Amino acid sequence: MSEKGMLIVLSGPSGVGKGTVRQAMVKKYGQQFKYSISMTTRQPRAREVNGVDYYFVSKDEFEHEIANGGMLEYAQYVDNYYGTPLKYVNQMLDNGQDVLLEIEVKGAMQVRSKVSNGVFIFLAPPDLHSLQQRIEKRGTDDSETIKKRMIKAREEINLMTNYDYVVVNDKVDLAVQRIEQIIASEHLRVARVLSSYQKMLGDN
Repeated sequence: MSEKGMLIVLSGPSGVGKGTVRQAMVKKYGQQFKYSISMTTRQPRAREVNGVDYYFVSKDEFEHEIANGGMLEYAQYVDNYYGTPLKYVNQMLDNGQDVLLEIEVKGAMQVRSKVSNGVFIFLAPPDLHSLQQRIEKRGTDDSETIKKRMIKAREEINLMTNYDYVVVNDKVDLAVQRIEQIIASEHLRVARVLSSYQKMLGDN
């Protein structure tokens, strides 16, 4: 039987570039893990594809999944739901596959309380000014929504103490390299390989 896979949680404030970094990771290292697509009730942005970037669903559909225990985590953020369907994650981990989640900070805290051996990575901006510039450059939010996102970002940055690692997203390719180094080192932790060697010794 294969060993259980490792859950990798990537999160950070809105506008920090989680989606961009995740896309670059999937392109470069996609054979090494499975990406778990999140579900959301927000409208797709330009070039976003249903079933690739997110599962875009109605509020009623999302709340049906919540009521039936179908979400690993979920959060309501700036008037929309975001969350991770549970079934796919469990199937991949049980099959020995590493699983990457790209989720909001509130959702990451829910997963932290349920999955003690996950790898939690906080993607941080170089500074608040560059974060606001990124949000404004997207051109998808009005000034009031941007203000809400910046207030929320300050709160979320204070929560980085709940994570295992912090990666600054100054340049996407460098952020991806840092995350890959984290994943590689986590696979070498004694706690992750010990059971395999205990089984080996028990067979002799």
